[in-house]
Amino acid sequence: MLFNSIDFAIFLPIVFILYWFVMNKRLKLQNLLIVAASYLFYGWWDYRFLSLIFFSTIVDYSVGLKLAKEKNEIKRKILLWTSILVNLGFLGFFKYYNFFLDNFITAFSFFGTEIKPNSLNIILPVGISFYTFQTLSYTIDVYRRKFEPTKDFIAFGAFVSFFPQLVAGPIERAKNLLPQFYSKRKFNYAKAVDGMRQILWGLFKKIVIADTCAEFANMIFNNSAEYSGSTLVLGALFFTFQIYCDFSGYSDIAIGTARLLGFDIIRNFAFPYFSRDIAEFWRRWHISLSTWFRDYLYIPLGGSHGSTLMKVRNIFIIFIVSGFWHGANWTFIFWGTLNAIYFLPLMLLNKNRINTDIIAQGKYLPSIKELLNMFITFCLTVLAWIFFRAENLAHAFQYLDVIFSQSLFSIPRFLVMSRIPIIFTIFFILIEWVGRENQYALERLGLKWKRYYRWAMYLFITLLIVIFSDNQQEFIYFQF
Repeated sequence: MLFNSIDFAIFLPIVFILYWFVMNKRLKLQNLLIVAASYLFYGWWDYRFLSLIFFSTIVDYSVGLKLAKEKNEIKRKILLWTSILVNLGFLGFFKYYNFFLDNFITAFSFFGTEIKPNSLNIILPVGISFYTFQTLSYTIDVYRRKFEPTKDFIAFGAFVSFFPQLVAGPIERAKNLLPQFYSKRKFNYAKAVDGMRQILWGLFKKIVIADTCAEFANMIFNNSAEYSGSTLVLGALFFTFQIYCDFSGYSDIAIGTARLLGFDIIRNFAFPYFSRDIAEFWRRWHISLSTWFRDYLYIPLGGSHGSTLMKVRNIFIIFIVSGFWHGANWTFIFWGTLNAIYFLPLMLLNKNRINTDIIAQGKYLPSIKELLNMFITFCLTVLAWIFFRAENLAHAFQYLDVIFSQSLFSIPRFLVMSRIPIIFTIFFILIEWVGRENQYALERLGLKWKRYYRWAMYLFITLLIVIFSDNQQEFIYFQF
């Protein structure tokens, strides 16, 4: 079920009414409703994959309880690895089986040996990378004795399958989300209004910006051999804003929907395109995944401690694994490697944490230095996104080859035709800049205006969403 669909527009009010007006007196019933609604939400795509979520829930719930009772460290490690192998086993089979098989065949062909194993027509379950990491973090935290396992199976099932963030995050931690299922929730009008405001902004980002940019990004990337370097730059810029508005738009809708139900889930984006270096970008982009890899992979490997060689190794591991998490394609691995190369000089010079504040905080405009740093970081990010979007590595390098040719200085095609998404993207950037000190751009915008001005703004945004809603596309991160 898509957030930007009529189905969800009917589904959410029904859940909201049942949740607050029918089952509001019993916490168990509210949690059970969340489980039922989440399974319906996910089963809307393909009910067959509900068994994966249910099986993963049973495994990690059982492992968590046994870890709490078990004192023998060897047995505890066996339990932990049972959870890891089950979860990553499902993820590996559905997401990476054909990738490894194809590369296995290619490797043998290189040495002159022809093998013809059967590949499988595997359907990737929506959101498997997200809920797999969410349940894994629970088991690992229980193993590390940082979190007490729950005995409430319904609450745990609601935590694993919580529909607002089930299929594209944010990837929640048990210590933040699971305790919220234990305590009685009271309807908070201000919280619900804030949730609706964030949903509105998320829909604007997805439908008005991401989907309109996608039309031209797809056209240019899919026919890149026909266009000039300047047109390919335009295509890369369209994709840059498409992926950000698509994914952060989903996160805004997820966070807003959770707030309607009385939950607070973690922030996933913090205006990453206003970053002054790549390290800052990665602290602001897909925060839930970046912090997951930091806590469960980077720090256990040694983090920034140890020899310089170990530090370099850890940086490459974290970025390459992050790239591979996104999909079974060498383009994602190269994208991760490229970001590691970007990040490395900052780490080696110990400058990876110099930009931890908000850019131009309390000011209208950045300094010239901040503007230049932001522009360089943005350009590096756009370059990396070309590999992320390309069909394969050959396509990416051909794309770049045309960009860095004389045709870069020609007038791009589609410049006039794409004026509407360009105008609205500029409008969007301005709103994001004004609201960059908040949790999301629309959080405080207009709150001090007279009510009819504020509502006029909301109605204008709503009207734009309705006008552009004919060009609906799936969220990009559903494929991950």
